[in-house]
Amino acid sequence: MNDATLERFHYDNKIVKYFGAATIIWGLVGMLVGVIAATQLFLPEANLGNPYTTFGRIRPLHTNAVIFAFVGNAIFAGIYYSMPRLLKTPMWNKGLSWFHFWGWQLIILAAAITLPLGLTTSKEYAELEWPIDIAIALVWVAFGANMIGTLFKRRERHMYVAIWFYLASFITVAVLHIFNSLELPVSWTKSYSAYAGVQDALVQWWYGHNAVAFFLTTPFLGLMYYFLPKAANRPVYSYKLSIVHFWSLIFIYMWAGPHHLLYTALPEWAQVLGTVFSVMLIAPSWGGMVNGLLTLRGAWDKVRNEPVLKFMVVAVTAYGMSTFEGPMLSLKNVNAIAHYTDWIVAHVHIGGLCWNGFLTFGMLYWMWPRLFKTTIYSQKLANTHFWIGTLGIIFYALPMYVAALTQFLMLREFDEMGRLAYGNFLQTVVELVPMYVLRALGGLLYLIGAIIMVYNMYKTAQKGVFQEYEEDQAPALAPSYNATGEFWHRAWERKPIFFTVLATIAIAIGGAIEIIPTILVESNVPTISSVKPYTPLELEGRDLYIKNGCVGCHSQMIRPFRFETERYGEYSKAGEFVYDRPFLWGSKRTGPDLHRVGGKYPDSWHYFHMQDPSSMSPGSLMPPYPWMTENIMDYSDLPAKIRTLQKLGVPYPEGYDEKAMEDLDVQANRIVSNLKEAGVETLPHTEIVAMIAYLQRLGIDIKATAEN
Repeated sequence: MNDATLERFHYDNKIVKYFGAATIIWGLVGMLVGVIAATQLFLPEANLGNPYTTFGRIRPLHTNAVIFAFVGNAIFAGIYYSMPRLLKTPMWNKGLSWFHFWGWQLIILAAAITLPLGLTTSKEYAELEWPIDIAIALVWVAFGANMIGTLFKRRERHMYVAIWFYLASFITVAVLHIFNSLELPVSWTKSYSAYAGVQDALVQWWYGHNAVAFFLTTPFLGLMYYFLPKAANRPVYSYKLSIVHFWSLIFIYMWAGPHHLLYTALPEWAQVLGTVFSVMLIAPSWGGMVNGLLTLRGAWDKVRNEPVLKFMVVAVTAYGMSTFEGPMLSLKNVNAIAHYTDWIVAHVHIGGLCWNGFLTFGMLYWMWPRLFKTTIYSQKLANTHFWIGTLGIIFYALPMYVAALTQFLMLREFDEMGRLAYGNFLQTVVELVPMYVLRALGGLLYLIGAIIMVYNMYKTAQKGVFQEYEEDQAPALAPSYNATGEFWHRAWERKPIFFTVLATIAIAIGGAIEIIPTILVESNVPTISSVKPYTPLELEGRDLYIKNGCVGCHSQMIRPFRFETERYGEYSKAGEFVYDRPFLWGSKRTGPDLHRVGGKYPDSWHYFHMQDPSSMSPGSLMPPYPWMTENIMDYSDLPAKIRTLQKLGVPYPEGYDEKAMEDLDVQANRIVSNLKEAGVETLPHTEIVAMIAYLQRLGIDIKATAEN
């Protein structure tokens, strides 16, 4: 082939550099917030005595910063680097690339502003309010359009395996985000979920589990399939194993979400489906791990010497370990131990810190010098980063496993008289403090390693010269092609639209089979006649509870275990949550479950507990909320909230929006009177009054049924 048949073009490295820099910057921010949040769990003073920096407010800030800012920008940097080179063409539309970059950074900035302000839906990994959700959808569609446009102008006929994973990630995240974010706005800063209770829980964890699958896993598998062979200078071990890995993974993953809701009020059939498909996930997941590790066959001397491969090997191994642990946690006997404990925290961070973090570090160490036409500034510093980061992960994860087993064994222990040996939940939390200290130390070590990387990247950039446009050449794609005798999957790879449609069908089946019956078949969520809608004051108190992120530490789901019913009361029923938008079952108990707290204590107890938790619970690690006794609630949007909930099916009487404020005042004055009898003077429209109203409502509907 002579040069006359070749077309010349260039790759845009500037967009890659910007996404890479954003990865580094937001990574430091997310990790720093994580260290602060970890410190708050053993040192309440670290909440800093204001509503904006409490654990409940900054925990979602940490998760969003790490997942969507750090990991998200890393995904985009890797895709914008690898996809043009795999397809032998620049990205389709430069304007869309930059719209994607700046749009994504503005979304992250909006999250950084709104979450500390308490503007949240409280849904795990989907906390952002509806205007930001719309912005996410627009930017994500622009990203996908740019990818698909690039496929149409490609000069490489077949799509390499990495691109399969990129496409599946784009499609699935779009579907997940849109369906989970269906909500009805009350105002620019407040909305209510289109789903309630059990339905909301199932849709949320269909989203939550698969956000982990298709944002934190499948795009990184695509990056693994590109950057690991490049770094090792070896071909992928098995093309056919890649095919099995891809199709089985994207099909099975979508069924596994209900394993997050075992032993809850979710219908049993959905729990069983989630468990079965979660166990099946081991096979394709380990197929991917094996394919990655065996790609390094014959290159182990290189692994010992090069920090890039060290990061990647440990990342792929962590992927294998996490995808073994996940299915094991979906077994009911294991889930009974792990759920609501720090085991889940350890599991999530093994995946986040090791799989996502280390693969990102390895990718950046490989890619950054090539963008600047130089070599890495210091291999020694990169190796130091690797070992400090590894030590940080160990210090983080191992104490969390110990904490989980310690707490579970204490919670379930009964004495010789058949009573709970540790009836006070706080007794178990105090035992975990040393483990929480070690966890914070592990996070700090990991952050220090990332800071070392930033210095190394900066010096590497100084050492080289940035190559904004990288020239390349390739023959144009021939208009006709003889496919006789071609392997069937190779034929699919020539047809990006057909391939995309097949991937869409594969990911849609599981979600549809699980979610549609739960939403459309009323018998899946039996009602309880005594369960009534929240009063206006209780509704405002619930929104205040959500605003302050209380669900981050307190669950509202009592499972049918003797040690839980003895401690908290009757186990939770599906019909109790029909007016909960969103559901608040929680994922972790740093404090006791609150589903039966209504009527358990007088109003004054809650007043003093919110003002100073240690006054009511000596040794409590909960931060104080003294501002609640002074802050005046803004009830101006209460009529709009009532009208919005009526549209969603909540049976408030016709015209109730006009008299809701009267009912609110009556209930508020009753609580103020109760507090006054206990020697506490407060105004009826303070935040504390609304919070007390909500807490005193929890679980009392079913109590009324039992008494009758």
